[in-house]
Amino acid sequence: MSAPSKKTLATPGVKNIVLVDGVRTPFLQSGTIYANLMPHDLARAALQGLLNRTGLPKDAVDYIVYGTVIQEVKTSNVAREAALGAGFSDKTPAHTVTMACISSNQAMTTAVGLIAAGQCDAVIAGGVEFMSDVPIRHSRKMRKTMLSLNKAKTLGARLSLLGSIRLAHLAPELPAVAEFSTAETMGHSADRLAAAFGVSRLEQDEFALRSHMLAKKAQDSGLLSDVISFKVPGKDIVSKDNGIRPSTMEQMAKLKPAFIKPHGTVTAANSSFLTDGASAVLIMSEEKALAMGYKPKAYLRDFVYVSQDPKDQLLLGPTYATPKVLEKSGLTLNDIDVFEFHEAFAGQIMANLKAMESDWFAQTYMGRKTKVGAPPMEKFNSWGGSLSLGHPFAATGCRLVTTVAHRLQKEGGQYGLVAACAAGGQGHAMVIEAYPQ
Repeated sequence: MSAPSKKTLATPGVKNIVLVDGVRTPFLQSGTIYANLMPHDLARAALQGLLNRTGLPKDAVDYIVYGTVIQEVKTSNVAREAALGAGFSDKTPAHTVTMACISSNQAMTTAVGLIAAGQCDAVIAGGVEFMSDVPIRHSRKMRKTMLSLNKAKTLGARLSLLGSIRLAHLAPELPAVAEFSTAETMGHSADRLAAAFGVSRLEQDEFALRSHMLAKKAQDSGLLSDVISFKVPGKDIVSKDNGIRPSTMEQMAKLKPAFIKPHGTVTAANSSFLTDGASAVLIMSEEKALAMGYKPKAYLRDFVYVSQDPKDQLLLGPTYATPKVLEKSGLTLNDIDVFEFHEAFAGQIMANLKAMESDWFAQTYMGRKTKVGAPPMEKFNSWGGSLSLGHPFAATGCRLVTTVAHRLQKEGGQYGLVAACAAGGQGHAMVIEAYPQ
């Protein structure tokens, strides 16, 4: 780890915004212990966990922002329902954002914007995803018939509508992790991306195994301190992620391709799994945090959002966002001590690393003279990543930022960089600076 430099990213006259603390529920494989809950239950648990961890008075919170991707129709503004359930005042505004896998990143940067604009001093941002119970709709024809039935005035009209129902009307619309604009599933896109950058099945399995082994080591060493215990109603207390499962290369090699058959390279073992979980972070102006007696964990510095072609560059957000945020901060890749990139698929993350190392890609697609450069692996996702810890879509961003803050403290670094891709061909990156110890 490089020694902290003298340079800081503080700008005279500009408000410093800090991460005070962050927590998350254990990330669990969908269909397991959380199966009978609702999304706002998990979000509420994260909010309560953050209050317990920080001792924050509820009335000190000016605003709450949450991210979510697959919305539960009963609680479409899940931020508000979770806040009320966690005991916040009904006078505390709350809204929900959605930006695929960077939804809680968007929640955090919304919080930064509210504080920078002088609207708020203390904002809680978070994210929640609940894949154990997703909305499954009737077919379009059946929905139209049911809505018409609701409006029918006479018995004859109702009987006529009921008589029009055919067996095909009963086929449900199942949700899929697919692009609306291209109809391609994300796994299929990841497989094509891996092939385009020559990422082999062996490389993907090795990367996934690394993720699980590092996550297991971090979990056993007590480094995942952002995880709070959660008493699931009617069940036991859950206190750790349940998807961390180091395997062997031999076992992983037995799995068949999940998306492009029979020659694809993306499998269940080198992909992130469907996950339930929630996260929450307390973001404040430095002045307010210090006035309330807090010792912040990190400064939240520059951030960027990027977008590119959702067909062929769907998952290349980190490649595009990383150089932009470094240039905005006046930093280089060598200045960064800690990297936390979201790993949706091993093939996706390795394709990004190869794209970042390619002069040709930089010149052809990014308008750059030379390559971006890939992060050194000894600084990269050292406590595991989404492949092993789990990936509740909208909750991952807060996990990444909190992990960077904790790693900077543990490893004595000064700057960390978070980067993530998202559906729609979008991406995000943020620079985080360690708070002086």
